[in-house]
Amino acid sequence: MRDNKLLKFIVKRLLLSVVILFFVAMIIYGIMRCMPTSFVEEMARQRATRPGSNLSYQEWLDRLNAVYHLDGNPVTGFFGWLSQAIRGNFGDSWAYNIPVTEKFGQVIGYSFALGAVSFILQLVIAIPLGILAAKKQYSKTDYAISVFALLGISLPTFFLATLLKWVFSIKLGWFDLFGMVDRMHQSMTPIEQFFDIVKHFVLPTVTLTLVSVGSMMRYTRTNMLEVLNSDFIRTARAKGLSEKRVINYHAFRNTLIPIVTIVGGSLPGLFSGAQITETLFQIEGIGYTSYQAMIKGDIPFSMFYMLFIAILTLLGTLLADIMYAVVDPRVRVN
Repeated sequence: MRDNKLLKFIVKRLLLSVVILFFVAMIIYGIMRCMPTSFVEEMARQRATRPGSNLSYQEWLDRLNAVYHLDGNPVTGFFGWLSQAIRGNFGDSWAYNIPVTEKFGQVIGYSFALGAVSFILQLVIAIPLGILAAKKQYSKTDYAISVFALLGISLPTFFLATLLKWVFSIKLGWFDLFGMVDRMHQSMTPIEQFFDIVKHFVLPTVTLTLVSVGSMMRYTRTNMLEVLNSDFIRTARAKGLSEKRVINYHAFRNTLIPIVTIVGGSLPGLFSGAQITETLFQIEGIGYTSYQAMIKGDIPFSMFYMLFIAILTLLGTLLADIMYAVVDPRVRVN
């Protein structure tokens, strides 16, 4: 019975997500159409002035307007762009001169690796420290962990990244300031090339982990304190169970239930890239690439990136709701 309700719940949320995504796509296209000048004008001007171009500026402008569905009214233009997007055709990137989806495939792996490793480290560090702080509430250990968490929450990403680069790159010389590979990367063996890339990902990974671990640490501590003050924990202690069993078996499992929603909601972060971190360290992931596309006026890639983030956000929210309903039998799904 519950399985059928859960299936209906998933279907309803999927349909709702499709409707939301439709309106998000409409907003993205509307923003593009509301720009004070047509973004294809500069592109038409560049192509018309290229050596060997056989078309005039106006001919290029008419052609590009037709390609990006800007030659009609906004409604027909939107559905024309949407029909192409559904088929996976987002046009060519103006900044990289290759199809948008091809450029996306080249860079998404770096962002996923960076996001996945930092997220795993975040879980490994935040959950045990949050539980330890709750067990030793108002102790020196609790205060020390709380200060560490607040520092991670308070420090801006760009400040922490700059500080790490100053200490470990400039002062100690352990890592390069930026880039993904060493200058001698091509002359290395495959194993050396792999560890060279890993070495260049250390500081970006540490940066992402430190700026994210504080909030989850505080969240875990708060949940654990709430669970430890629950009636069933007092009952377990009254029955004579050891404190270790009360914490590890009863309290820990119930503390993880709300954290599951964070894991599901973290899906966008694994694929969307860390734009500030990737830009500061010049890691050519989706975040860095999208930033370069935006400052260069690469509208096709920017539109694709915004739609991609919207899809990931909806999927993350849906996954978090499903996981919460699965792990917590008290949650009713209708």
